[in-house]
Amino acid sequence: MTKVSAAEMNDFFAQTFKGDRGHLPDIIIAENDHVVMRAATHEGNLRPPNFISGPTQMALADHCAYCVVFTRLGITPMAVTSNLNIDFLRPCLGEHIQATGRMIKLGKSLAVISVEITGSSSDKLSSRSTVTYALP
Repeated sequence: MTKVSAAEMNDFFAQTFKGDRGHLPDIIIAENDHVVMRAATHEGNLRPPNFISGPTQMALADHCAYCVVFTRLGITPMAVTSNLNIDFLRPCLGEHIQATGRMIKLGKSLAVISVEITGSSSDKLSSRSTVTYALP
């Protein structure tokens, strides 16, 4: 059983990340070691010819990995990104972008998470990422 529900994570991010920080993704599924989230695309995260930008995909991968950590440890604000590696496989297109994260390994001081990203215009993977979080 997950330590935190999708609704609790969405509430945490809405309360914690205020101001002009762009649009927060919506966490759809939060299960033990598994998170699915979706974010709408907008003009600010597109590059010609309407590809969802690399930095947008990286930010979503990081956010998704953070949430996967929460499924095991509960809301842990001081867990921080230690490493993020991303492979861009094909252009990411669509009205929204979706990230699916899965825990690979949870240790005492590090968590390693795999994140797969797709755009809404295709079921094919746009990018895949491995994210390491340092745990408090």
